[in-house]
Order: sequence, then C-alpha cells, then structure tokens
Amino acid sequence: MPGLVLFGRRWAIGSDDFVLPGAFELFVRLVWWIGILVLYTVHKGQFNCPGGGLLHSYLLGLIILLASIICALSALVYISMQGTISNPGPRKSLPKILYTRLLLYFPEFIWAVIGAVWVSDNSVQCEKTVINGVIGTVIASWIIIIFTVIGVVIVFDPLGGKKTFYLPDGVGRNLESSQSGQLLYNVKSSATRVWEKRIRLLCCCIVQDDDHRVAFTSIAELFRNYFSDTDLVPSDIAAGLILLHQEQDKMENCPKEPEEVLCHSPSSLVTDDLDVELENAAHYMLFAAAAYGWPYYVYTNPYTALCKLNGDCCRNRPTDSDITGSDRHNFHFGSILKITGLQYRDFIHISFHNKIYEIPFFVALDHKKEAIVVAVRGTLSFEDILTDLSADCEDLTLEEVLENGFVHKGITQAANYIYRKLINDGILNQAFTIAPEYKLVIVGHSLGGGTASILAIMLRNSFPTLRCYAFSPPGGLLSKSLADYTKHFIVSVIVGKDLVARLSMPNMEDLKRRIVRIVANCNRPKYQILLRGCWYEVFGGDPDDFPTELDGRNQDALTQPLLAEESLMVHRSPSYNALEEEPHFNSPPQYPHLYLPGKIIHVVEECSSKRLCSSDIKYTARWSNETVFSSILISPKMITDHMPDVVLKALNSLSQEHGSCLSC
Repeated sequence: MPGLVLFGRRWAIGSDDFVLPGAFELFVRLVWWIGILVLYTVHKGQFNCPGGGLLHSYLLGLIILLASIICALSALVYISMQGTISNPGPRKSLPKILYTRLLLYFPEFIWAVIGAVWVSDNSVQCEKTVINGVIGTVIASWIIIIFTVIGVVIVFDPLGGKKTFYLPDGVGRNLESSQSGQLLYNVKSSATRVWEKRIRLLCCCIVQDDDHRVAFTSIAELFRNYFSDTDLVPSDIAAGLILLHQEQDKMENCPKEPEEVLCHSPSSLVTDDLDVELENAAHYMLFAAAAYGWPYYVYTNPYTALCKLNGDCCRNRPTDSDITGSDRHNFHFGSILKITGLQYRDFIHISFHNKIYEIPFFVALDHKKEAIVVAVRGTLSFEDILTDLSADCEDLTLEEVLENGFVHKGITQAANYIYRKLINDGILNQAFTIAPEYKLVIVGHSLGGGTASILAIMLRNSFPTLRCYAFSPPGGLLSKSLADYTKHFIVSVIVGKDLVARLSMPNMEDLKRRIVRIVANCNRPKYQILLRGCWYEVFGGDPDDFPTELDGRNQDALTQPLLAEESLMVHRSPSYNALEEEPHFNSPPQYPHLYLPGKIIHVVEECSSKRLCSSDIKYTARWSNETVFSSILISPKMITDHMPDVVLKALNSLSQEHGSCLSC
C-alpha cells in the first residue's frame, strides 16, 4: 500500500507483496541452479555427442542466467521486506530491481525456446541423463513464464493508467469547472464500466435481459463508490482482516461491562417466551432448509442422498399444475419431501422458477403446527447473488401502515414477485379453502429470510395473525421504523458471528475504515502479519500484540488521525484520486442505516474451540437487539455460521436441550 506504480500505471499489488512469492521462486531457482551446476560439472568434457556443442553452450548460459535471476530475486525479496504497509519509503528502489528482474525474462524465454528446439531434434544422441535434465529445465522455464503472465493479468488494474487532476489547497473548486467536471465524469464512468465488465464476466453463463443490465450497472456503481476512496491492494485487506480478528479476540477476553451483562439476563417470562420461539424456529427451519432442494439434501447426506433420490425419482411425480420451473428427474421435489417429512398432498404450490428478483418458493400445509407455510429459498444461483447485491434503498409504502420507510431494493422486488403469485394467482385462497382454521407462517433463510420478512410486512394487513421466521437474514434490510414495526410478528434467528446478518453499506464502510486504521497503525511488515496470522487462524494460541504507532502517544493525540491513515484515505493513488474530487453537494446521499427485521434471537457457541475443526459444540440463545449487529466481526466461522445446516443443528441442539430439561 499504496499500489505499486510501474510502467507509468498503478497495479493491484503493493511493493511489499513480493516477499512470499519471491522467496518461493528463489528457493526453486536455487535448487534448479544447483542441479544444473552438478549436471554440468559431472558431464564436463563429455559433450562430443551430436548436438553436444549447442548443449554445452546452453548449459553454461543457463547457469549464468539462473545466477543473475537469483541475485535479482534476492535483492527483490530483501527490499520488499523493508518498511511497513503504510511506510513504503524503504522500498522506493524496488521498481528498479523489478525492471531488472522483468528484463531477465527475455533471455530466459530465448533459452527456453533454444532448449525446446534442441530436445525436439531427433539427431541429438547425447547421454539420456543430460537430455532428461534439459527437458526438465525447458518445462520449468515455461511453467514459470506462464505463471508470471497469469500473475500479471491478475494484478493488472484497468484504471491504473487513468490521468487525473489535482486541486491545490485553498484553490476554489469552481476553476475550470466544466473541464474538471468532464474529467471527473469520464473517470467515474470508466470505473463503472470496469466493474460492470467484471460482473458480466462472472455471470456469463446466465441469460441476460434488461433486468440484468440494470442490475449490472447498479451493482457496478455500488462497487465503484465503495472502493473509490482508498488505495488498498488485496493483500492489505487480508492483513487488515487478520489484525482485526486478533484485536477482536483480545477484546472478547476482557471483562464485560456490568450493563452488558445485565442486558442479557432476561426475566423468567422472557425466557419462557424464548423457549417457545426456539422450538418453533427449530421446526420451521426445516422448511427454510428444504426450499434449497436437492443441493442441500445432497450436502447434508453426501453418501446416501443420490441413491435415495434416484429410487424416488419416478414416484410421487407432481402434475404440471402443481409445479413451475424446472425440476428434472424430480430431484428438487423429492428432496423437499424427505427433508420436511410431508406428503405430496400437503403441498399447495411449488415454484422452482429462478430469475433475477424472482426466487423459488413453495406453499405447504403443516398439520403438526396447523399452519400454512410459505418457504422462500435463499441464495443458490448467480441470479440470487445479483438480487442480493442490488442493495440500493427504495421506499416501501403500504396502505394502513404508518411506519413506512426504506428497504433493500433487490429483496423487495423479490418479495413483490412472490406477493403477486400468492395473491393474484389465488395460491393463498386455495390454501385457506383447504385449511381455513390454519394460521399463515412465512419462513426463509438468508436471501429467503429477507424476502420472507418483507413479504410478511406486505401480507400483515390481510392476515393479522401471520408469523414470520427469518433465519440469518441480511443485515441491511429495513429502516428503523419498519424494523420496530415488525417486532410484533417477525422473529429473526442469528447464529454466532454470521457475516450476512451484519452486512449493510454503513457496516461495510465501517469495516473499510477499521481496516485502513489498523493497517496504517501497525509497525510490522506485511509478510510477518500474514505468516503469524495464518498460524493463529489454523493452530490458535494467544492473539499477537503487534506494536502500533499508537503506542506511547498521549490521550490528546489519540483523537487525531495518523498521517499514514490520512494518506491512505485522502492522498490516494492518481488512479483513484479523481473519483472523489467532486463537490459534496453533487455527491449521492449516503446509504441510510438499515436493520434486521423483528425480534432477534442470537444463538452463540458456549465452551467450544475457536478453530474450524471443533466438534463438541454447545449453544446458548438469548434475545438481542439490532445494535449488537452494527459491526462486522472477523472470525473463521463468519461464513460457516451462516450455513443452513449449521443454523438447523444449533436450533435442534437448543430444542433438544430444552426438551430434556422439561422431562427432568
């Protein structure tokens, strides 16, 4: 950090990112050089075979070339080890060494071609050991060249060559406003196009229509806005996440404040209510998990699922009127039957239709709880990911609901789609005709949980007794007024340090600034942070006490931003500096704070290892509030805690524990 400037453009790699890959290549080159040197020494004077003269020159030149590359790599690694992430001064000579190293690729390429020609010559009749050594040399040369080209493509920054302008302090921004405005517009448009091309490339396998094109542009602008005000390379983000995780673990080991302990000590009445909701949540999580169809069933039953589904693929085949969308071989529906334990006659409607803003769901009769269950599927396709990332805010205006507010745009459109299907197509009328005394329950996990929550708000007036269980819903979903309104009929269940439940644009901005601050303050080289961080994540131990620039500063100084941090957020690389040079009154409004829906049950691990491989896990649950999820927590389990099987396992564990307590 900042990004390395080479050949007059910025690259998505820092000057301190050459330590680990350079050390690995240095090791390979040393072994290679020693092997060729031994081969040349042993067979010296034995190059009288046909083609031996060229072989002698080839090996001698290769020894000299490898020695030059080893010297260049040694200097490159040594210089890259100097300084810290926010102090690249000791590494200012690295570009010159890098130019030297890149120049050595030309003779290496020529030598690889010469070696390939010599090996392919049938007239060569030298000793087989020498021929095999040359073949290995040629293969190694081409592998290194290919991987180098791939690496260059990966770290290439399409915006790295954009020319920008700088306005000195104190100079009015209205000077040459038309020219500067046009330049700013061009740079921002270029950045948006770059992100849009990346998204299109990732989604190249799906059919793209007008909705996709609008979503691509919206998501591209979101990414451009998020990454435009910092000069972070990927390894800086990795180092920042490692430092944040260790800092977070140190904070968790500190004694809690008395008020924090008191807020998690509910009365017996609240505890009884929690036990009832946990039992209901464990029951309805089966429906939310079943909505994923055969991928979830195969994932949770890897050895027997395919055999069971193949045996049932021709039985209980629903008629075309019962199901929409593709379900080849009846795998989806068969999996839903096995997960829920329901019969075919219990299903009112099943939809596997999947497009952007249109997600699968099913409606079924739950006789055990006397409920009509609408289960909405979570993220399982590229279309669902685009729905998730359409994170703009829009107004939700409903009749007879005073608490109108902002909602997640993509998820709201998905809820509108299901609402139209349920009401306009008469699906709910059909269900209540069959079971008029049943209550309406809407469930979903992840994207399905967010969609189920907004769908519940839309149906609340028509079905006042409805309940909604949202498992691991996205954090940036509802404005504060709507979140408070939903506390009467929605229960959200969050497990551990689930990342998705804490995802919102304000939280992402907070995470970015936390990464920049902790990276700027750390006085350790990046390679040490990464190596020690990997050891800590895999093997555990005590969090590292990395020295920072904050050490020894007085209290007044702590309130002021550090020069390194300020430089990373303000004096950015030329490629990104212009993106924020427009006046503030022309800037788009900041993303408002959005919250989780309804009352929140937070399920956390108790007395378990922090490592991924921990097996014996005990869970506890408590009522929580939305402020607990106002910051993203870094943990090896931040992704696994979101998985539907983990949520179901935790709820089943709590439900069984409660049942055993009652029996005692």
